[in-house]
Amino acid sequence: MQISQAFQGESLPISFEIFPPKGDLPVETAHAMTEELAPLDPAFVSVTYSAGGSGNSARTIDVARMMKEDFALPIMAHLTCMGATKDDIDATLAAMREAGLENVLALRGDPVPGVATNDFHFAKDLIPVVREAGFCVGAAAYPEGHIDCLDFKKSIEHLKEKQDAGAQFFVTQLFFDNDCAFEFLEAARNAGITVPITFGIMPFLSKAQISRMVFMCGASLPSPIIKLLARYEEDPESLRAAGIEYACDQMEGLARAGVDGIHVYTMNQPSIARAAVARLRGAAS
Repeated sequence: MQISQAFQGESLPISFEIFPPKGDLPVETAHAMTEELAPLDPAFVSVTYSAGGSGNSARTIDVARMMKEDFALPIMAHLTCMGATKDDIDATLAAMREAGLENVLALRGDPVPGVATNDFHFAKDLIPVVREAGFCVGAAAYPEGHIDCLDFKKSIEHLKEKQDAGAQFFVTQLFFDNDCAFEFLEAARNAGITVPITFGIMPFLSKAQISRMVFMCGASLPSPIIKLLARYEEDPESLRAAGIEYACDQMEGLARAGVDGIHVYTMNQPSIARAAVARLRGAAS
């Protein structure tokens, strides 16, 4: 199934993201996790290159193939182009096609020290190559602007360039303030971006995790989160529960506003996906 079709139904598409096991952990680890995710009937599941963006495309494809073949889930594999040649990308796309994959999230990827840019400078350079190879192509969007771009208007212009290059839908980076999402959505639509935009939400589970995310992504922290971090700093279990509840509140607010979709960054924890689906499908009933 091509994921662009998931946005054509009447119900809110709820999707999940997982990352492949690191190191020597077997694909069976992902299989056990998928056994818990599949009954939640996600619109699709995206599979990253790996935790930390190491670019392990073979592991990504192995996990994506397993999820598609064993659980009949619509799958979207991530593909980054930083440092890649056209031959590299063609080989990866051929492997994805051989695995039966139909959907790709086309990304630039994080710069790697000592690795020079080759045939691709930005995601917009990768998108047409993936489209021409016959895949349904999604791309990333940034509600508060890309961390490398200080001009929000420029970030919106770059998003339009991705659509013009052939992106069929967007998945946003995490954010913690829905007002930022609504302002971004209005700016995107005013700029002529017409394809579906599904909003990515990640619950905060610890102070260390949210600090890392803020510095990696440039997401801002609203005062309610700062207060929760202060209140539960010495109580990890309560902080985790508060983080999931805050994320579910965000998702419910987005659903009420009529967004195109919600993408749950599960951090490989099915309990997060279950909480999101329980809240969202309960809100829709």
